[in-house]
Amino acid sequence: MYFFVSYATIAYMLINKFNYVPLDRGLVDGKRHYVTPSGDRVASVTTILDKTKPEESRIALANWRRAMGEKKAQEITSEAANRGTRMHKYLEDYVKGETLKETVSNPYANQSLVMAKKVIEAGFDKITELWGSEVPLYFPKLYAGTTDCVGVHNGDESILDFKQTNKPKKEEYISDYYLQLAAYALAHNEIHGTKIRKGVIMMCVKPDEIEPGQWAEPQYQQFILEPKDFDMWANRWWDRVAEYYQNN
Repeated sequence: MYFFVSYATIAYMLINKFNYVPLDRGLVDGKRHYVTPSGDRVASVTTILDKTKPEESRIALANWRRAMGEKKAQEITSEAANRGTRMHKYLEDYVKGETLKETVSNPYANQSLVMAKKVIEAGFDKITELWGSEVPLYFPKLYAGTTDCVGVHNGDESILDFKQTNKPKKEEYISDYYLQLAAYALAHNEIHGTKIRKGVIMMCVKPDEIEPGQWAEPQYQQFILEPKDFDMWANRWWDRVAEYYQNN
């Protein structure tokens, strides 16, 4: 048998409150860039964060890859990326009003389905409005990106981003996630005239495999960029943007 989680029936529909214009994207010198409606090519949020990663983070990652061995490290990285992509797709389908299946035949796809349902069950009860899914955002002439959702969380206009992780995360290790939330909020405020100062990371930990194709209950984690801390993270984000354009 597979492990199933129960999850609430979606209590809202997407509200077309803003005109989210699709952005073309591609690679420039191997770096992800977006093309804004004015025709400017700007770096993605993830590119800026990657290229301005602190040296200690780079060393820690290199040490981990060396300890794992390059082949094993790449397998772990690719598996996590594929799992996250599938989980995001299930969550996107659900937000758009689709009913999720109880199970799917592919055991690894089913793992991602179980994780998506856990995020819905544990995190969606505080969401009262959703304005968009896979929302393209940009700050003119500086950067662009795509956030998973924008809406109202526990009464506050918020950026909502879904994450998966191989192991539970400690808050001190997710600073880049807070920077992402700040970047998306700043872009949304600039283009759409909002005053978003809150962001929510809705994260699911990869469940243990009980036996082939059967998964234990996954763990849910939630991290909130509170309005009182927004200016600090926004300033840190602008520092990273400045560093990126000074060196690229």
